[in-house]
Amino acid sequence: MSHEMLTRPIGNSGIEASVVGLGTWAIGGWMWGGTEEKQSIAAIQESIDAGISLIDTAPAYGQGLSETIVGKAIEGRRDKVVLATKCGLVWHTQKGNHFFDYDGKPVHRYLGKNSIVYEVEQSLARLKTDYIDLYITHWQDPTTPLDETMEALELLKAQGKIRSIGASNVSVDDLKSYVASGQLDAIQEEYSMVKRDIESSLLPICAGHGVSTLSYSSLALGLLSGKIGPDRTFSGDDQRKDNPRFSISNREKVTRLMAALEPIAEGHKATSAQIVIAWTVQQPGITFSLCGARNPEQALENAKAGGIRLTSEELKMISGAADTHLTDLDA
Repeated sequence: MSHEMLTRPIGNSGIEASVVGLGTWAIGGWMWGGTEEKQSIAAIQESIDAGISLIDTAPAYGQGLSETIVGKAIEGRRDKVVLATKCGLVWHTQKGNHFFDYDGKPVHRYLGKNSIVYEVEQSLARLKTDYIDLYITHWQDPTTPLDETMEALELLKAQGKIRSIGASNVSVDDLKSYVASGQLDAIQEEYSMVKRDIESSLLPICAGHGVSTLSYSSLALGLLSGKIGPDRTFSGDDQRKDNPRFSISNREKVTRLMAALEPIAEGHKATSAQIVIAWTVQQPGITFSLCGARNPEQALENAKAGGIRLTSEELKMISGAADTHLTDLDA
């Protein structure tokens, strides 16, 4: 039942990437519990070997740590990788609005031209490459005119330092401004069976302008992985500990959903998590699904999901089961 990894274009950039991408937020160790660098490098290399070309990182993930680890992992394999990283969360300047503190140091949201030009050089050095395939504004900056931001991005594109432009965590107004002020190839937003609001807000605008969508948190931080039952406890700095989305009642509802997906999973010789990822990339307007992996086994499992082709019947059944079991989740 398994096929080759599905690939799709990123907007109008002419760049093709695997529908399942590797998200490396956890690899920066940020808000997630520490992680071993060797395991992380192995997970990235296994992803590439298993057909995942799209690798997504950001300077903010561990303040350069995630990018540095990705750089080590892709050395000698750069031509197999469609590399996405981000700009706009900065700690080298205090321009823009303060967003949060990291290790006691302020991080600001800033997308001024000079700052972006500075940031891209830092990322290129950490990633050990001379170009970034998709460069994404990580969070939006109301203190900088968007034309100035786009001017910087278009300049980097003209110089060959970036190949396409994306934006993340955008409002409807942000998105309309982007498509009016230049070629936007992709947005990156949270999307999953338990968080579908962009279907009515952002995706129609994307559809009208040839903008791709990279979805993150497809498994809702593991809630939809099929591996977190009602009896699981979270400890230490694990952000799921006090998250209402991980309430006992939510996990009971998800357990019932997973039981409903079991026959479809068996038919594809797949795990329920793989079925959830496959469902996600087959939703209208969702181009790519970014999935985290902290070891080679998880990487391989995620990659295989990109080879599953669900029939329209199966998609209907899964959506029906989601509607039945995931209504009124604690948020």
